[in-house]
Amino acid sequence: MVLSLVGASGYIRDTLRGVTAPNRVTWGLWALEGVLAFVVEIQQKVGIASLMTLMLGLAPLIVVAVSFRDSLSVWKIGVFDIVCGVISLLGIVFWAIVKEPTVALVSFVVADQAAALPTLRKAWLAPSSETSWTFLMGTLTTGITLLTLRHFTTAGVLFPGTIMVTDFVLTLLI
Repeated sequence: MVLSLVGASGYIRDTLRGVTAPNRVTWGLWALEGVLAFVVEIQQKVGIASLMTLMLGLAPLIVVAVSFRDSLSVWKIGVFDIVCGVISLLGIVFWAIVKEPTVALVSFVVADQAAALPTLRKAWLAPSSETSWTFLMGTLTTGITLLTLRHFTTAGVLFPGTIMVTDFVLTLLI
């Protein structure tokens, strides 16, 4: 959790300075999905590893909040971002309809990856508008989270595992 806070604090600092321009679609959905995935992991009795998932929701919430401080500290939202956001929200709606927690978690992962696409695209097109340190820390923290699991189950591995891969790709792109 400390590494997650360190990574998020760098992104928040850079956003406040106008160096980083977060995509509010991605970060807003990451906040929502992280908190909801945390609830599912608690239901699945994942254990202490679920605290990392909670951080994956709270840190993006702070990023979105600070992005409103300066209108220059935000990435312009386009059609691609909106389409990805709608797909992500459909994944959350699917979660609300489905009563199977593992299927719900899979829908979260799909929703999360759809939410990540705008930032992945932005990192490819304008890497200087991002802060790589945050995603490097995300890669490390999710890796450590996976190492805390006593049993590798879909509920325990899926969400932090896909976050680790996405953060690693973002680190490389930036």
